[in-house]
Amino acid sequence: MPKILVLGGTTEASALARALADAGHDAVLSYMGRVERPKPQPIPVRIGGFGGVPGLIAYLHDTAITHVVDATHPFAAQMSGNAVQACAQTGVPLIALTRPAWQPGPGDRWQRVPDMAAAVAALSGPPQNVMLAIGRMHLAEFAPQPQHHYLLRLVDEPGETPPLPRHTIVVDRGPFSAQADEQLMRDHAIDLVVSKNAGGTGSVSKLEAARALNLPVLMIDRPALPPRHETHDIATVLNWLTA
Repeated sequence: MPKILVLGGTTEASALARALADAGHDAVLSYMGRVERPKPQPIPVRIGGFGGVPGLIAYLHDTAITHVVDATHPFAAQMSGNAVQACAQTGVPLIALTRPAWQPGPGDRWQRVPDMAAAVAALSGPPQNVMLAIGRMHLAEFAPQPQHHYLLRLVDEPGETPPLPRHTIVVDRGPFSAQADEQLMRDHAIDLVVSKNAGGTGSVSKLEAARALNLPVLMIDRPALPPRHETHDIATVLNWLTA
């Protein structure tokens, strides 16, 4: 019987946790602990980091984990890289449950940048109303561009005031509809949307709203990750566990 570690924090991880529970698998879901009110899960949950690759290796040994599923956010590059190294060193099989990246379509006005630093640099220029849809972990990186008014939609109230002199915080948890996001952008007279290419369907509404309003989107590409076995399908993960 496999004992599974799911590296989570995404809607895909929650869906996988439900599927594992329904199938009667012995599994634990791990969060980094960046959300104050994580959703209840049908399998045991651990919260917090592992302490890098050595800590993850120790956890795999101590808990007799037989399989690891990386269902972290596409921008959780450090955790994903640590999982690749730890599993390679221990021989524990690893699969990544990922979501397809977004691609621009007809009517989209995207400017793609390779990373967060390039996104900050691209915001040089006259003041604008910017919807900064990147989560709270990277807000301080935009302090060098204080001329803009930033709309920040966050899952939790920030523990400290963001270092952005002009900002509005909206605390809300998705999923959101395109219509609601379009109204949000109208209400705040948004000129530009900044987004990480998270992919999937959970937060695509902001891109649909930007398209409907003919707004430009500054799209941050995903970080490069080491080669690994990947799938977008939960059924494939379940079959892999029993292969």
